[in-house]
Amino acid sequence: MTDRHHLLVRGGTFAAVGDSGDITGVRGVGSPAGLFVRDARHLSRWQLTVDGAVPETLAPVADGDTARCVLVPRGGRQEPPAHTLFREQAVAEAAFVESLRITSNRPVPTTVRVAITADADFTDQFELRSDHRTYAKSGAVRSRQVLDDGVEFGYRRGEWWSRTTVTAEPPPDAVEETGTGARRLCWTLDLEPHGSAELSLRVAAQPHGAAPAPAIPASPAAANDQLIALEGEFMEDVAFPTGWPELATACARGLADLAALQVPATGPDGEELSVPAAGAPWFLTLLGRDALLTSLFALPYRPRLAAATLPALAATQATETGTRSVAQPGKIVHEVRHGELAHFGQVPYGRYYGSVDATPLFLVLLGAYVEQTGDTAPARRLEPHARAAIGWMLDHGGLTSRGYLVYRADRGGLANQNWKDSPGAICCADGSRPHGPVMAAGAQGYAYDALRRTAHLARTVWDDEVYAALLEQAAGDLRDRFQRDFWMDEHAFPALALDGDGRQVDALASDAGHLLWSGLLDKEYGRLVGRRLLEPDFFSGWGVRTLAAGQAAYHPMSYHRGSVWPHDNALTTLGLARYGLHDEARTVAHGLVDAAMATGHRLPEVLAGYGRDTHPEPVPYPHACIRESRSAATPLALLTAVGGA
Repeated sequence: MTDRHHLLVRGGTFAAVGDSGDITGVRGVGSPAGLFVRDARHLSRWQLTVDGAVPETLAPVADGDTARCVLVPRGGRQEPPAHTLFREQAVAEAAFVESLRITSNRPVPTTVRVAITADADFTDQFELRSDHRTYAKSGAVRSRQVLDDGVEFGYRRGEWWSRTTVTAEPPPDAVEETGTGARRLCWTLDLEPHGSAELSLRVAAQPHGAAPAPAIPASPAAANDQLIALEGEFMEDVAFPTGWPELATACARGLADLAALQVPATGPDGEELSVPAAGAPWFLTLLGRDALLTSLFALPYRPRLAAATLPALAATQATETGTRSVAQPGKIVHEVRHGELAHFGQVPYGRYYGSVDATPLFLVLLGAYVEQTGDTAPARRLEPHARAAIGWMLDHGGLTSRGYLVYRADRGGLANQNWKDSPGAICCADGSRPHGPVMAAGAQGYAYDALRRTAHLARTVWDDEVYAALLEQAAGDLRDRFQRDFWMDEHAFPALALDGDGRQVDALASDAGHLLWSGLLDKEYGRLVGRRLLEPDFFSGWGVRTLAAGQAAYHPMSYHRGSVWPHDNALTTLGLARYGLHDEARTVAHGLVDAAMATGHRLPEVLAGYGRDTHPEPVPYPHACIRESRSAATPLALLTAVGGA
């Protein structure tokens, strides 16, 4: 059985360590082991030995922003441990720091030989996914250089150059070769009777193309102090609900996670920004849809997320057509990657535009930001970007030619380009997949909201009445078409999608809740849909399933065919409240908050779809991001939808 991994996250850096604080490079449950910066593994091995043996874990690493554990030499009941090791680890921007304290339990002087075996393989994150793909790396060269106080690992491939530097205080007595490419840092420590010695270790990652990292904290405690200060700044002036302490706790945990998940980005004029990353471990980068929804959920409480996300996405907006990147003029980026494989074009995700919904969501956030804050400066500055986004929706997006936003499967990237983007996620009730272009229901709701909100900006900020009227007409026409083409009378429910021939993809899916959030359905239809989402085949007790149980396509452990996604439920809850279904909104909100309480106050990316009636605790989804920005912001959306009730 593989070791359980614990995630330490700070900005664009995360470390996954085992129960003993070691990094073995072996895949654990849900995440790869190592220190990762900008999509590359900068530390693939970090293993402690004492007197040549791996110590036993007495107190394993617990969940938290600092990894602490207690270790002892292996032995029997008759021989108490000669010494105890107290290990503490944390991450900072492009850095990993550890304090190791060895305390003698003997009344006489003792000599202890301590070693850390370290290696950096610089593997791209895409190589560590379970998709069985391999990538050629011709000409790649790894190097190791012994320093006075440690060792530096290097990696070159053409112009690509990355480094990882390991240093220690006191410096190691020796740096030994291991025959595997790893290096062993060794110390011989003389301990007084019941005395202690301490080692301070620092790992500095220097990825290719990255800006110089800030100074490395002196210790894990110093790194933790920095993070606590940042978390406090995120929580400042947020009025948590006093009548619902569990929701207040979930909001606080979510804001703390959002503080840790901020990654650097650049605005249209080259200004430096911090935006919410999608999540760790697999998506610690800017994803358009995720950053937009996170910023929308947090908007009433932390509008600065939106104020950074909007210009960051404007700066990456497509200006020309790119076949491999699925770019089209005016389209908002889906994913930005900085790794080696993206750099050399071996994966298409350097700037990848395979999303049908990021573009309308960009317009929704821009309009919502002005409405929430009264600050019109971003709408004025980003007017060309907003008009280009509308142009994409009407032209390349398909609103004019097809009547709906439409996408086609991308063989080199994503088959589905709405929020349910896994293969097979868009399906009929029997599990069959649509052929040809797809018109996903949720994206049409976003388009409707985007047209309406942008019309309001045109009228009130840009002073363009003609453009406003054009957009309002387009929104009204879209609403009429949608209710004619998507509504399934036999189910009193909207189809999940239309296929390329306009046939209904008839699975009963949670995307209908997104239509409530966007206001696309009229009141009668909307209230029918809202109540239907709370029936037992949809509502698990923890949240609304992505696909109603009882359909052939349903599977409680499927990523998008029966699981429960917190952010999906946040949109549904906001939609229920919009249509006056306040009791139903509170029911969903209480299920999510109860799930958060059962999972350490933190909502994961996704939960399995098993019902609360059959299992008293939420069942985790095995490959979920543990820290995910949309889920972190979900309690804030619940607070907006139902208050402290």
